[in-house]
Amino acid sequence: AVGPAVLLGHVDSAEHGPGVFFELGALTPGAEVEVERRDGTVAVFTVDRVERYTKTGFPTLQVYGNTPDPQLRLITCGGEFDPVARSYEDNVVAYATLAGTRPA
Repeated sequence: AVGPAVLLGHVDSAEHGPGVFFELGALTPGAEVEVERRDGTVAVFTVDRVERYTKTGFPTLQVYGNTPDPQLRLITCGGEFDPVARSYEDNVVAYATLAGTRPA
């Protein structure tokens, strides 16, 4: 079985400002995401969709479960920020499928 590669990153931080996935929620279907691999190649993924889920409604199997082909999940926080809990209420997940590879 094939499973997705999963990358998680901060949306922002009070101390450091925008994080690596600050614009994740703005990705649209058809956008390309490139991931440089240890072997020196670049995996190119095409975004299929971007979803927002409440923390209590996070679809664990849909995000982390087996897939029919090589896929990528990018995950960060989203929605409203709860200053008391010091966290966002939701998660943003971008789903992408491997389109190909190229040299770095």
